Amino acid sequence: MFTGIIVAKGQVASVVERGGDLELGVDAAGLDTGRIAIGDSICVQGACLTVTRKQGVRFFADVSRETMAKTTLGKLSVGAHVNLEPSLRAGDALGGHLVSGHVDALGTLRRMAEDARSWRMEFELPADLSRFVAAKGSICINGVSLTVNHVAGSHFDVNIIPHTFAVTTLGELGPGDEVNIEIDVVARYLERLMTKTGT
Repeated sequence: MFTGIIVAKGQVASVVERGGDLELGVDAAGLDTGRIAIGDSICVQGACLTVTRKQGVRFFADVSRETMAKTTLGKLSVGAHVNLEPSLRAGDALGGHLVSGHVDALGTLRRMAEDARSWRMEFELPADLSRFVAAKGSICINGVSLTVNHVAGSHFDVNIIPHTFAVTTLGELGPGDEVNIEIDVVARYLERLMTKTGT
């Protein structure tokens, strides 16, 4: 479990195909890698990955075909920056909202504009997920916990403050770029509870 508060911005050091899926190597000098053990979970660009090995400040994780299909991780190249957050430990502050690291869909940045010192970004997500997005609710974009400003159909917008713009990969986005979106886990379970069909 994560909170969507990015601890560091890492850099992709290697992308190696292994038997149809990928092994991703990430330089994570901004993390306390001494606290990261083999088998630990790290949220990378919003996707929960398992550390399979370490080498100095670099960690490695396998990216399955399912993850490649549902996220942007399969399109990463060496040198790309990624948002990083280690999993929560007992006693850690809950600064954002509860994030599972299970990406629901790819979204697209449609437009962005300066808004005082912040940036307002408008995203589009698949229409079948729009019912889970509410004004002033939470959403996770590339692993970053954000508050939704406004919703119109399958479009919604958020404000990115200068700090978040600078220390996460959101500041590197441009119109047309794809992002990893995770809807609020509370909204997902509420919908499941209210559905009369299924088991």
